[in-house]
Formats: sequence, C-alpha cells, structure tokens
Amino acid sequence: MITADLLKESQQFLMNTYARQPLVLVKGRGSRVFDSEGKEYIDFVSGVAVNNLGHCNPRVVVALQKQAQRLMHVSNHFHIEPQIALAKALAKHSFADKAFFCNSGTEAIEAAIKLSRRYSREVLKKDRYEIITMHGAFHGRTYGAVSATSQEKFHAGFEPMVPGFRYVPYNDVAAVEQAVNERTCAVLVEPVQGEGGVQVPSDGYLRALRSLCDRHQLLLVLDEIQTGMGRTGRLFAYEHEGITPDVMALAKGLGGGMPIGALLATDKASLGFAPGSHGSTFGGNPLACSVALAAIDTLLEDNIIIQNVGALGSHFVDGLRTLKAKYPFVKDVRGKGLLVGMELDFEGKDIVAACMRERFLINCTANTVLRFIPPLIITEEEIDQLIDVLDGVFAQR
Repeated sequence: MITADLLKESQQFLMNTYARQPLVLVKGRGSRVFDSEGKEYIDFVSGVAVNNLGHCNPRVVVALQKQAQRLMHVSNHFHIEPQIALAKALAKHSFADKAFFCNSGTEAIEAAIKLSRRYSREVLKKDRYEIITMHGAFHGRTYGAVSATSQEKFHAGFEPMVPGFRYVPYNDVAAVEQAVNERTCAVLVEPVQGEGGVQVPSDGYLRALRSLCDRHQLLLVLDEIQTGMGRTGRLFAYEHEGITPDVMALAKGLGGGMPIGALLATDKASLGFAPGSHGSTFGGNPLACSVALAAIDTLLEDNIIIQNVGALGSHFVDGLRTLKAKYPFVKDVRGKGLLVGMELDFEGKDIVAACMRERFLINCTANTVLRFIPPLIITEEEIDQLIDVLDGVFAQR
C-alpha cells in the first residue's frame, strides 16, 4: 500500500490516542529507519529509549528466532528457564535479589505500588499506604501509575485518581521530609525525569533520599524505566550516586525492542509479595525473557557501548550548547549520558517536523523541550549531522 492509503486506514481503524507524525516506518537497522517510500532517517528517538542497541541488533534477532522455534509462552504456574536466567543476570549486575516480570513500564510501576503498600502492612505491620512522588514525574498510563504521576494533563478526564499519593517538588529533599507522615510507606522517584523535560537533579539528591528513607523505614523506589540499561552511562542511573534502592522498575531498553517490564527488589522488600498477591499472564514469558537476556548480554559483554555513552553525551551537549550561544530562544541544554534535552522558549513541535523533513527523527516533551534519546550505538558523526540540521532549522526562524 502507498503511504497515503496507510495513513487513511490508520485514521479509520486506530483510536485517536497519539499525535502521530505522517510517517509509516517499515524497517530499521542500527541507528537508521526506513519509511514506506524507502526514505532513510537517522533515529534520535529509538522507540522512546527502547532500542538502546539500535534497530534489529543481530544478536537480539537471533535470540528471538531461536526461542520462537522452541517455546513462546507457558503459564507462570510452571518454572520458566529463560525467566530464571534473566532474573539471575539482573540480580548479578544490580542491587537486587529478586525479580518480578511483566510486560511494560507502567505494569512495573503498578507492581511497585502494590509491593510498597503490602510490604508496609504485611512485613512491617504498619497501616501505611501513601507514596511520595515528584512534580513533573511520569510513571505510566494505568490508573495507579497515572495517579502517581503529578502532571494534571495526564489526569484530565480520568478523575478521580487513585488515592494515596503525595506530590512534592523534584530535587527538593526538604519537601520530601516535610511530606512524610504516619501514612507514608515509600518514596518513588526517577533518577532523571525524561517525560518531565529531561530534568537532572543535583548531585547528592538520591543519596539524601536514601538516607531519609532509612530514617523513616520507607522503601526507596526508583523508576529507571527510561534511565536504565546504559542510557546514562552506567547500567543503572543509581550507580552514579553510589547508593542502592529497595525497589526498581525497569522496561524500555530491557528488552532490546521486545516488550517486557521488570520489578527488581532486595530480599527484604520482596517479602511484600506472596503467592497469589500479584501476577501477570504474559509476564516473563520465554520469548520476551530470552530476547531481554540477549540484550543484556550484548550490553555487558561489549562494554564499549556503555563506556562510550558518557563521552557521546558530553559531545552532544557541547554541540547543542554552541547552538544555545547562537540562538537566544534556546533557554537551556541539559542531560545525562544519551538522555539529552534542549529547552526552547516556544513549543517544539515545528522543530520536530522540520528535522523529520531533513531525515532526522527527534522528539519534543513537556511542550518546549527537544528530547534526544538515540540508540547507544549512535556515532559522533551522526550527532554532528543532527547539530548541523538543527542549526539550519533554527536559522530559518
């Protein structure tokens, strides 16, 4: 079918839940994607931080093919070999002792909410249920996750929200301290806010939250759905602060392109769950776990991928800051690793469209922040090409 027909049928048969670009992508290799007309684009969105290894990484594809021929799904009423192997790998390379698998980031957050509340009641024997979250956060679209998200635009039309959440300013430990009361059971926070506009907290923020949670017997829950799996230059962003959480939600880059989510926890925190307290029909199925295991192995065995992220991110930020110095409408450039934002003093959607016409795919979040989340295999040359395109687009304003 030609692109115009595909766009027409998309409008006819799909619910209107996305402000989609008029583009039908049909193929991807590495940092490049191709549309239905054969045009090539350099992808600085990577499926919203999903394709950390690029599109169709050969090792990931082979793992998918092999497992699909062997066993795709069985119930969690039975033990599943690839699920065990993936849990073991995550435990080996993180703070965690135990894992629960689901299908997405928002499901991982739902599991974190349930675990936090049940841990307080069943293990600590305290009737606590409130979770402190941050202004500007984004934790997902299901009712629990969207209720944990403080942004009103995600609540509109869906009220009432699930009770039990208190919102405080991001990067403000004193505000968290003031919000703690006899009902508080956990603090839920992103190490870097992605959807909230690539907000990077001050050094020591997570350390201070760790100390606060220890003093009040609260679980520290990290949402590393976007920052995990090498995105910030470490396998997990909490490593930059030298602390460990009690609970952590993962998804996006975990599966190398395959939908999968995970909730990781210490042995102690995991006592909040018991047989029958939580579950997922498709969570941890053999296919998703085999692919995720291949993605993790590729990241860890080819250490140069993660090691390069810091240098690539610094190069990227330096290039964007040259544009900030040149164009007064650029308010700020910030980021960590290859999660980078450029804040404008106007809405960024026209810049996204202009870059797409130049065959570069970028993203805008929080209305005015251009968000760049390319595959971790992106090159300096490709970054420089995007900087040149942005320079040309900005010059036309």
